[in-house]
Amino acid sequence: MTVSLPTAMRTEIGQQPAALRATLDALLPRAAEAGQLAAGCRQVLFVARGTSDNAAVYGSYLLQTHAGMLATLASPSIATEYRSRLDLSGVLAVALSQSGQTEEIVETLAWAADCGARTLAITNGAGSALAAAADLALVTLAGPEHAVPATKTFTTQLAALAVLAIGLGADLDPGLLCSIPDEIERMLATGLDGALDPIVTGLAGAAGVVVSGRGLAYAAALELALKLKEACYLHAMGLSWADLLHGPIAVVDAETPAILLAADSGPALPGTIELARRVVAAGARAYAIGGGPGLAAAASRAVPGLPLPEWLAPFGLIVPGQLLTEALSRRLGIDPDSPRGLSKVTQTT
Repeated sequence: MTVSLPTAMRTEIGQQPAALRATLDALLPRAAEAGQLAAGCRQVLFVARGTSDNAAVYGSYLLQTHAGMLATLASPSIATEYRSRLDLSGVLAVALSQSGQTEEIVETLAWAADCGARTLAITNGAGSALAAAADLALVTLAGPEHAVPATKTFTTQLAALAVLAIGLGADLDPGLLCSIPDEIERMLATGLDGALDPIVTGLAGAAGVVVSGRGLAYAAALELALKLKEACYLHAMGLSWADLLHGPIAVVDAETPAILLAADSGPALPGTIELARRVVAAGARAYAIGGGPGLAAAASRAVPGLPLPEWLAPFGLIVPGQLLTEALSRRLGIDPDSPRGLSKVTQTT
């Protein structure tokens, strides 16, 4: 009898509760430092690529909805290709990078500082070039990550961004944030195979997939789409459902299902439920992650998220998405740990 060993990706998904506990223990006491650095700043500018850019989307929504602070995503090419000079006085530039060694991100943060911004790094690399370049570094404690598709480095970045939001004045409960590791641990212990297996089977024959969420769930939708592209070679389109309804919904059909992510409550949930109904009525499959019983009832198949307030929902949405990706990759005969054409650190010029 052949026993298949767990992939590194699956092992690292399981390491997330410990990584999150360590990260929160290290960073929550430093929230005030971030607040002091940002004192007088009127805007946050996030600098990132790939998975880190998806985490930054969460940070942007979190700061704007809960800290009352304008937050936007940078276009690094403005610094590295066009070499434009902007007035960034009154701006906190926050650069995110798993390794802290992506030259474009380090260069863009240095550019922001030269333009007058204060700078903060979020990285898993304590001794990295990015940490050294920043006025303040919030170092996540995800530990080594061997699978190319990021899992625990993504969720620890979400945790660091929540700490940043608290430091910048967001009225968020640190106790609820600290409950996340236990909630994820319970989810992993309970297992989601029964809910995920029919979705894996459905996606195994799909030509492509649309992954959609809105508001705070949007970051998790983007990240799941990226994971499906990286580890499953699936043509996955990550969109806000508001953008999806402006035309791309035409690609959703019997061969191209939709995966819809939503918190169990919040202003984006009713629209997500209505979208699921529309997808199913059009003869396509709508797979739900989260969204409570309302979204589950409207969807073709559903995977529960975690019972969390909307500001924490992305943690409970992306973990089922990671498990789905890993299982689908194996079903397709792909090694999720080493997807073709990818490496752990990507350099762009």
